[in-house]
Amino acid sequence: MREYLKFYIGGQWVDPATTATIDVVNPATEQVSGRVAAGSAADVDRAVAAARAAFPAWSATSKEQRLELLRAILDVYQKRSDDLASVLTEEMGAPAALAGGFQVGLGTGHLTTAIDLLENFTFEEQRGPTLVVKEPIGVCGLITPWNWPLNQIAVKVFPALATGCTTVLKPSEQAPGVGQIFAEILDTAGVPAGVFNLVQGDGPGVGVPLSSHPDVDLISFTGSTRAGIEVAKNAAPTVKRVTQELGGKGPNVILDDGALAENVAKGVGGVMLNSGQTCSAATRMLVPRARLDEATAAAKEAASATTVGDPTGEVAIGPVVSEAQFQKVQGLIQKGIDEGATLVAGGPGRPDGLSAGYFVKPTVFANVTNDMTIAREEIFGPVLVIIGYDDIDDAVAIANDTEYGLAANVSGADQEQARAVARRIRAGAVYINDAFDFCSPFGGYKKSGNGREWGEFGFSDYLEIKGILGY
Repeated sequence: MREYLKFYIGGQWVDPATTATIDVVNPATEQVSGRVAAGSAADVDRAVAAARAAFPAWSATSKEQRLELLRAILDVYQKRSDDLASVLTEEMGAPAALAGGFQVGLGTGHLTTAIDLLENFTFEEQRGPTLVVKEPIGVCGLITPWNWPLNQIAVKVFPALATGCTTVLKPSEQAPGVGQIFAEILDTAGVPAGVFNLVQGDGPGVGVPLSSHPDVDLISFTGSTRAGIEVAKNAAPTVKRVTQELGGKGPNVILDDGALAENVAKGVGGVMLNSGQTCSAATRMLVPRARLDEATAAAKEAASATTVGDPTGEVAIGPVVSEAQFQKVQGLIQKGIDEGATLVAGGPGRPDGLSAGYFVKPTVFANVTNDMTIAREEIFGPVLVIIGYDDIDDAVAIANDTEYGLAANVSGADQEQARAVARRIRAGAVYINDAFDFCSPFGGYKKSGNGREWGEFGFSDYLEIKGILGY
């Protein structure tokens, strides 16, 4: 039984203001696996005060001093990688290979990227008679979700520290262990008191008072579009900066070439990864209408080969994170059937042989039209929809016919054609043939959010721009 009953505030592990707790449920067993303290506005006040008090000294540190801390964090992070992987598997159901591999590796990658960028980052620039100065924005409230918790903590905390900001982190109450171990890592690495603070709890108890707090200068939120709108409303009266990485319903435009079947299979794998709980997943697969049968057959084969089960074993995907998420996904799968899409693989209910746990069958629908619910709503489960297109113009029109714009994929052998299609898609990130880059900007158009994370672009959200005229 894991218990996280203290908060990290002002460089100390302290008791919360109340004794209220939240149960943490293992999604593979449906059994309570731990408890986390439920923070309140009083805890937020204390954490923000600690961050505010630490800001003058931390913001005045040299680049070399901040690099020293980041390198110390990297050393401790690597030593705690097994602990991080274990809690990821237990609390959000990531298979052991994924948790110890890509999930933990994302945190390492963002940290080493921040170190490399900070070494050469310029905070001042002379432009004629004016000195342009980039200064830390101040106290940053960071609200992170449960699906890729290390990634989303890393892309907020490390840029904030690198640019001289102080922070208050609220991780998801559904997977709080990552945030707790992360705080232990920073404490061991010697983060100065008040520079990083951790308050656990839920949205009403911690998220609302943090996002509305008058002494918080920035709120960086990752989560659903619905919750992001509420965060922005709460932040508006204090006119603080709000950055949001929200939902997605990404297209994957499969080009008409000899690699179609292979690219369809890769696309299925990308959607099923992490049990489909990825905001940037390309869950709408767009294929040439004339080759719809071929694409459907390839997708069915790939989905049917996706193993589901106990995440401590050798499986491709584990459960979704909670009963609420399980019920949502089940309802949307049934909605797809009811609206007339062709069920190619998977479907309602748990996979065969699994009587407990929030496991979802890897599911594929074909003959989907872009006005169906399963093509419009973010399902956040291992569910792919296949939509036919007539030509490239039609594919681009379908790809852009969504209220989201977080990410998209283009898959095909013709690099020039892939580049041309990528330029026309309105999304913050377009992946050509599954390319990956820690330095690329990540963030959304439309209802997928605002601001950009990852790499140098992630630094900018935490900086104010000052012009000193006549310098």
